[in-house]
This record gives sequence, C-alpha cells and structure tokens, in this order.
Amino acid sequence: MKLNILEEGPKKMLFEIEGEGHTFCNALRAKLLEVSGVHLAVYSIDHPLTGKPKMMLETTSIKPRDALKKAAEALKKEFKDLEKEAGKI
Repeated sequence: MKLNILEEGPKKMLFEIEGEGHTFCNALRAKLLEVSGVHLAVYSIDHPLTGKPKMMLETTSIKPRDALKKAAEALKKEFKDLEKEAGKI
C-alpha cells in the first residue's frame, strides 16, 4: 500500500491509496469517523478495476494527519486482535 497526498490543508486532506480497494477503504473510513474531531471521511474509486481509491478527510479540532494516524493505529490494533482470535480456532 502506498499513500499519496494530493491536497493538504489545516483542516482538509485529499489522498490516494494505491494497492487497496473497498474492503480497506471502508474500514479506514469507519475508523476515521470514530476519531474525535473528524467531520467528514469519504472515498471514491473512479473505476472498479483500474481506479485508485481517493479519500477526503475534513476535521474540526484535529489535524488531518493526526486523525489519520489515530485511525491507522486503531485499525492495526483491531487486526492484531482478530489475528489472535483466529489463531485460537
């Protein structure tokens, strides 16, 4: 996965996620919306086979990069917990 920042401001960020699809983008979007201070988190994929997901993030009281880091850390923990539980099966 590669993250390309297309636009960035104090309260808004537009970035592209190479190598991912709806599964990861939906999970990231959901985690971003759980972060306090995130106003909007949406993504789109122009073409289902060749398009790269573009995500827009708007915040009110947190820097977009900080919100993205918090969401990524939460996802990482959730995936580790899932892996641990799956290992018990």
